[in-house]
Amino acid sequence: MLCNSFLKVATVSLMAISSCTAIGPLPVFLGQAGSYVIFAKSGISTVPSSAITGDIGLSPAASPYLTGSSLTRSAGGTSASSVQVVGSLFAADFTSPTPSLLTTGANSMITAYNDAAGRSNPTSINLAAGAIGGLTFAPGLYKWTSGVSILSSITLTGTAVDTWIFQISGILITAPGVQVTLAGGALPKNIVWVVTDAVTLGSASKFNGVILAATSVTLSTGATLNGRILAQTAVALQNAVVTVNF
Repeated sequence: MLCNSFLKVATVSLMAISSCTAIGPLPVFLGQAGSYVIFAKSGISTVPSSAITGDIGLSPAASPYLTGSSLTRSAGGTSASSVQVVGSLFAADFTSPTPSLLTTGANSMITAYNDAAGRSNPTSINLAAGAIGGLTFAPGLYKWTSGVSILSSITLTGTAVDTWIFQISGILITAPGVQVTLAGGALPKNIVWVVTDAVTLGSASKFNGVILAATSVTLSTGATLNGRILAQTAVALQNAVVTVNF
């Protein structure tokens, strides 16, 4: 954020006024997909005990593909609950209006993915040949024409209104224990990882941001994500933590 602060003298008071502008690409609009902490099309599995805060959506697949969650259907049949989820679970075979809402969510996810993947004029192309461990990222649009590996911790530094988009044409993997750290007030909701292939977060790793994946997302044992997972195939959690905390 670029801020110009100045003092304005009133009759009997001195007032500080700030004028601020965000740095980075325009935000990616998630639409109905932004109602879910996890949304997938073909399946969402968990190896207990995972801890998920936020609603979960699955469409067009039906509730049998919400595996490992021990579902309890609501009285009206429009949603379900699970001891692993602070929120509700929704699947395409639940009672109306759930199916239509999920269809809208799935369409919104595709629209958001296409928007993020189609952004032009990147800040950087193929930085570090995709081996980005140890780097610090200012707000911007970063593009890779191959996969990206994060083998040591990285930092995203910016303010609460600054934005990042990471366009990755390939897989995204993080090593065990690696952290994606935020500094300066940066928020996960303003960070988008748009990935054309599978995403795998290593065991005990800590990740921030919204993952828009064209295929699958896997969180290995003990991995933590603060953000959202919107996957066009399946999501697999192995005793993982996923939350929207912003």
